[in-house]
Order: sequence, then C-alpha cells, then structure tokens
Amino acid sequence: MLTLLLTCASPLSGSGAEEAERCLARMAQGDTEALGRLYELTHEAVYGYALSITKSPHDAEDVMQECFVRAHLGAGQYRAQGKPLAWLLRIARNLALMRLRNAKRSVTMSPEDWMEAFAAQPEFTREDAQTLSALMDALKDDEREIVTLHALAGFKHREIAAMLDLALPTVLSKYNRSLKKLRNLLQGG
Repeated sequence: MLTLLLTCASPLSGSGAEEAERCLARMAQGDTEALGRLYELTHEAVYGYALSITKSPHDAEDVMQECFVRAHLGAGQYRAQGKPLAWLLRIARNLALMRLRNAKRSVTMSPEDWMEAFAAQPEFTREDAQTLSALMDALKDDEREIVTLHALAGFKHREIAAMLDLALPTVLSKYNRSLKKLRNLLQGG
C-alpha cells in the first residue's frame, strides 16, 4: 500500500517542468489556454498537497481552484527557475494555512475522504484508506506536510526546506522521525 502511495504523484521533471514554465510565461502574456494546460499538468499534485494540509476534500478543492486563480493573476511575477510546481505548492500552502487559520479548525480525514482522493487509483482499497487515515492522523501537521511533499509529491529534502523556510537538518530530522513513527505503527508497536 505504501508503495502505491509513493507512486501516485510525482513532481514535474524534465519536459513536464519545461512545459509548465512555458505555460506560466504564456499566462503572463494573457494566454488563458495556458492556464488550462498548467492545470492539467499540476492539479493532482496541488490538490494532494492541499488535502494533506486541510484534511478536507472540499477545502482542498477550494484551495486548488484559488491557487490556479492566483497563479493566473501572478504569472508575471514568477521567475523561471525550473521549479514551477514548487511555486504553485507554495501558493497552495499559504492558501491552505490561511483557510485553517480563518476556520480555526483541524479536521481528520476519514477513510471515505481518502478513497475519494485516490479514486483514480484502482489498486487503492478500502483497507488502504483506513490504514492511510490512521497513519496520517498519527503525524503532527508539520510531519505530515514534510512526508507528503517528499513521499507523495517527490520533492527533495533541500527543496522542502526552501519551500517551508526550514533548515535542511530540521526537515531531515522530522522526515526520519515521521518514517520511524509510521513504521512503528505499521508493525503494531
């Protein structure tokens, strides 16, 4: 099951990142069709990341939509560095955290929510959803965010450190501590 989770989302790399960069450049010039293509390339990663923070499919959907609106409006401010997904995820993170602060709540995702999130993955079973729900609930918010960015979105630890404004050793420590916690939970310890 964890192998399935690790292969469900991957960061843009190579030609995908280059295409996303081109979309942002075209968006900065007013090309609205480029927004649609950028959405196709990145919406799953943006939604998954927003979901890991908000723990609500509805809120994650709202964050994702607002993220693309903001990206469209701010495309001219994007500086091409080969990391368009990191830029989008920073927008999504800020929006998700703002949503949580405004709502002053934290919601636990149910197995049904996880089934909906992984609906496109036929191998993802109800048992997987229950396990994932329990595992993610066992992590602190910052741990869940780091694990999601690395394991599900495929970002390198140094990229995560830059995105979250944390020191690299802090990210590595939290990630390793989280994996140990998850391993212990899976082994019944």
